Amino acid sequence: MNQDDIAHARLANQRLTETTFTTAAEVVAWLVAVQAQDYATAKWALGQRLPPTTDAAIEQAFNEGLILRTHVLRPTWHFVAPDDIRPLLALTAPRVHQANGSMYRQLGLDATMLSRSAEVIARALDGRALTRDELKSALDEAGIAAGGTDRAGQRLAYIVMHAELEGLIVSGPRRGKQFTYMLLDERAPGGRALARNEALVAVARRFFLSHGPATPADFANWSGLTLTEARQGLDAVAGELDSETVDGQTYWFADDPLPPRSPSPTVYLLSIYDEYTIGYKDRRAIVSAEDGARLATMGNALQNVIVMDGRIVGTWRRTLAKTSLVIELNLFRVLSEEERAAVEVAGQKYSEFLALSLALK
Repeated sequence: MNQDDIAHARLANQRLTETTFTTAAEVVAWLVAVQAQDYATAKWALGQRLPPTTDAAIEQAFNEGLILRTHVLRPTWHFVAPDDIRPLLALTAPRVHQANGSMYRQLGLDATMLSRSAEVIARALDGRALTRDELKSALDEAGIAAGGTDRAGQRLAYIVMHAELEGLIVSGPRRGKQFTYMLLDERAPGGRALARNEALVAVARRFFLSHGPATPADFANWSGLTLTEARQGLDAVAGELDSETVDGQTYWFADDPLPPRSPSPTVYLLSIYDEYTIGYKDRRAIVSAEDGARLATMGNALQNVIVMDGRIVGTWRRTLAKTSLVIELNLFRVLSEEERAAVEVAGQKYSEFLALSLALK
C-alpha cells in the first residue's frame, strides 16, 4: 500500500467511487456525521454519494427530519442521523463545551444563565418550530439579553449551541431560506442512548470503516476527542480491522475487498468541508505538500476543491443565477483535454443536481 492506494481506498470507503445507498439518511448514517456549516455544499456532499438525485430531494429529507443538523463533534454544524444524535452528543458534547468555555465566560453565560435560557427555549419551542430570531425574541422577553451588546450577537449563538449540545434542541424544517429549531424529543423521539464508553467504541468502529485507511490522529481530529480517547476507541475495535504501515504511519481500515478503481481521469467537485478532505489530520494522500501550502494561503472559506483520481488538483467557486450555474476553476496545473473533459463531466453532474444549466470557466 502507498499514498495513492490510501486515497483510492478512502474514495471507495466514503462511497464516492460507487454506492449502494439510495437515500441521504443512509449516507449520513454511514459517514456517522457530515460537516455542514456550509449547508448548500453539504447537501451536494450527500448527493455525490447517491445515484443521480437533486438538491430538492436532499432538502426534503432535511425538512422531514430524516437527517438532522446540529453542533456535534467540534464547535460546528454537522448532519447526523436521528438514531445517532444522542450517542454522538454523549461522546463529544463535553469536549465542545470545554472548547467553548472561554466564550461562555466572556459572554456572561454561567450555569445559572444557561439553565434559565434553556427553560425559556423549551417553553417557546413546545409543539412548534422557531427561527433563531424568534428564539431571540423569546429570550429578550424573559429578560435574557441574547444579542446586540456583544460581538456581532454571539451571545445568542452560544446560548443556542449550548442548548443543542445539551440535547434540548435540534434543527427543524426550513421556513423558506431560514433555519428553524425544534425540541429534540419532538423532532427525533425515542432515540437510542449509549453510555459514553459504549458510544466511543461504536463511533470508532464506524469511523474506521467509513473513513479508512485512517490513523488514530485522524480519528481524534475528526471527532474532537483527545488522542488518548481516540486510541482507546481504536484499541477496542482493532481486532475487527486490518492495518498497514505506510511512510512510518499505521493506517487502519475495513478488512473488506474494495471495488475496482474508477477509470482515469475521474473528477469530483468537492466542498472544502467534504468528509474526504476534512476527515483527516494528515492529508498527504490527497494533496501534495506544495499544493497543500497553496490551499493554506487561500484559507478554507469558499475554497472548494477539484479532486482528480483521488488528488486535489485545484479549487472551484460557484455562482448561482436564476437558471444557471457558473463554475470558476483555479487549477494547480495544466490539464490535458481528457482531464478537462472529466472536469466538465463533474460540473455537469453538479448542475443537474441543482437543476441549472452549466457555464464552466
